[in-house]
Amino acid sequence: MKELLDTALEEARAGLAEGGIPIGAALFTADGTLLGRGHNRRVQDGDPSMHAETAAFRAAGRQRDYRKTIMVTTLSPCWYCSGLVRQYGVAVTVLDDERCVALMTDFIAARPELWFEDIGEVP
Repeated sequence: MKELLDTALEEARAGLAEGGIPIGAALFTADGTLLGRGHNRRVQDGDPSMHAETAAFRAAGRQRDYRKTIMVTTLSPCWYCSGLVRQYGVAVTVLDDERCVALMTDFIAARPELWFEDIGEVP
């Protein structure tokens, strides 16, 4: 599973490098074939719906059956993304990976205002 998470982590780092929220996701087939990947682009696109999971679904395109796919994320999906994942019966795997934890901890410390905006809270 670590290899699958590596793809999502690359996406999270790409989002951070673009000035956005460092959350990445990737959608795979059950045998580990990558279907789509993406990262949170709310800041970059000015689009509140462009979360990492949404970007990965969009990159994967239309699939005949999502129930045999695996969504790997660098952060547990929010309610919005959880609904999208549940709609298609996708298995979600969230690993307590120290790289992901460190990335988000450092980001929140450096950009708390952006993080609170992303989760819909005012600090």
